[in-house]
Amino acid sequence: MNNQKQQKPTLTGQRFKTRKRDEKERFDPTQFQESIVQGLNQTGTDLEAVAKFLDASGAKLDYRRYAETLFDILVAGGMLAPGGTLSDDMTRTEYCLFTAQEDLETMQAYAQVFNKLIRRYKYLEKGFEEEIKKLLLFLKGFTESERNKLAMLAGILLANGSISASILSSLFNENLVKEGVSAAFAVKLFKSWINEKDINSVAGSLRKVGMDNRLMELFPANKRSCEHFSKYFTDAGLKELSDFARNQQSIGARKELQKELQEQMSRGDPLKEIIAFTREEMKKANLSEQAMISIIWTSVMSSVEWNKKEELVTEQAIKHLKQYSPLLKAFTSQGLSELSLLLKIQEYCYDNIHFMKAFQKIVVLLYKADVLSEEAILKWYTEAHLAKGKSVFLEQMKKFVEWLKNAEEGKDGEINRVNTIYEVDEALF
Repeated sequence: MNNQKQQKPTLTGQRFKTRKRDEKERFDPTQFQESIVQGLNQTGTDLEAVAKFLDASGAKLDYRRYAETLFDILVAGGMLAPGGTLSDDMTRTEYCLFTAQEDLETMQAYAQVFNKLIRRYKYLEKGFEEEIKKLLLFLKGFTESERNKLAMLAGILLANGSISASILSSLFNENLVKEGVSAAFAVKLFKSWINEKDINSVAGSLRKVGMDNRLMELFPANKRSCEHFSKYFTDAGLKELSDFARNQQSIGARKELQKELQEQMSRGDPLKEIIAFTREEMKKANLSEQAMISIIWTSVMSSVEWNKKEELVTEQAIKHLKQYSPLLKAFTSQGLSELSLLLKIQEYCYDNIHFMKAFQKIVVLLYKADVLSEEAILKWYTEAHLAKGKSVFLEQMKKFVEWLKNAEEGKDGEINRVNTIYEVDEALF
């Protein structure tokens, strides 16, 4: 019985050796390159035939191991040495991206070749992105025509989602930026990208990878201004990109201002100093009062840790806002600013569920503090409110609005609050 068990079939050593020899031949880089080059030479400029050849070759050749070699050949015709020059000791082909015609239609056809290849062999996605990042670092080693073709191809691939906008990080290389290569390449790339999609698609992709605020880095530090960026790309026919960058810079400046205000409040800096600082920054950034009051409101509400209990948070909010009402008042000199503040309050109370019942008390407090006027509150109530929590907040404000409408003017010009149909909370009024 024991002898029979020992005689069960087993894999032999000879079999393993055979498999290793097979793998060695298959993984030979020279053979891999020659196979790809030979195939491209046979298909020539017929990109449909190229796509079919690459599809079929993936079953025989190790694309996973030699992804970089594969993409180097398809783009430049052979293996690239550091810096972007073709290796002398390797087989090359004249049928590649860099030798193709320099026009958008041809680049779109080449993009289809890469798309089909990566759809067929999904594991090439990461390697392809790494290849594009590497090629961008090699831009100085390419001719202007080669750079243009690569830029157009990259723009098309970005538009159809074949690569991520994170590849643009390579363009921030100091040497490329210093010599103006990055900015010139970006012009071609973004033109191609926007031609395929639109600026909204570009903006969304840039935001997704945190590149939306980094476009200024395409220029040297001494030229890294909104004015220079705007002129450069507007002159190149990309006004929509310069407008986007200007808007992003404005958003970035507002975030920084909001953060600084929040820190000043958390430290307990005197209100006079905060108001003076805010006015100066508002002038510097060329912000409207409506934009400024929104920033101030967000800063005020972010400078404190709120109680999680609904019954306690209202009392806390009233006390906090009473302290900062002079700051809010200083930047609500216009009716539109008051309305902007009311909308921010509505939005905040809706987004923060513990504040849902606090809306009316906050508005009444700011009315009493002369931050919000009767006209602004009535306009908000009748026509200018947001859809967020509309029914809840209008119901809360109903009696107070009725009181505002029915209050009579006294002899001294002040609203006569004696004949009121609404008994306002004494703690607030």
